[in-house]
Amino acid sequence: MRWLEAELPDARAVFSTRIGGLSEAPYDAMNVGILTGDDPERVVENRRRLARSIERDAQGVVMAHQVHGAELRRHAAPQEPRVFADAVKSPDRADGEVTSNPDLTPLVLVADCLPVAMVGVGGVAMAHCGWRGLAGGIIAGAAEAVEAEAAAVGPGIGPCCYEVGEEVLTAFADLDGVARGRMLDLTAVATALLERAGVGTIESSGLCTSCNPELFYSHRRDGERTGRQAGLVWMA
Repeated sequence: MRWLEAELPDARAVFSTRIGGLSEAPYDAMNVGILTGDDPERVVENRRRLARSIERDAQGVVMAHQVHGAELRRHAAPQEPRVFADAVKSPDRADGEVTSNPDLTPLVLVADCLPVAMVGVGGVAMAHCGWRGLAGGIIAGAAEAVEAEAAAVGPGIGPCCYEVGEEVLTAFADLDGVARGRMLDLTAVATALLERAGVGTIESSGLCTSCNPELFYSHRRDGERTGRQAGLVWMA
């Protein structure tokens, strides 16, 4: 199994890849998304393998049904039902998970959108950042929720592959240098918004999900029949 890591102050972030799981094509191999058409039993085992590999308790992973918005959920205790460990649909609709409990591990699922981890005196947050969530203020909300001092931006679709319409470009017209023509740089958008929120230390993977099919799922590249990788963060 392969993943990317970011060492943050008193926290650790992990961004999974598609390498090392049980799922068969077109979800091969480490698909951790249940709403994809993949075999649920394989997804459950993939999730268990991921948690075990990064030495986290699968029952302490917290997540929600993502809706490309800016809503956050704060967690003080493990979820019921066990959305991650049992691979069941979450009753919560949110795109950001926040906790100050070191036993919990916020997670988001992605397949082109950015997973953005943040840490501060208020705990850790993991945000699912597509263009709608970024435009809706999810970065500012998550940064405020944990008084973020540092962040890590995981793999997402790059400006090489992300052509957008005028509606999307207009949403970020107040940010300099985030687009070239119709090609939008989501990582540049997230970085600018993190800086605006007062986050002092920011690192990013610089990897495009669409350009790296051997490592990542990509909705834009592969369409609906593809898997999901994950972004996770916890207090260390």
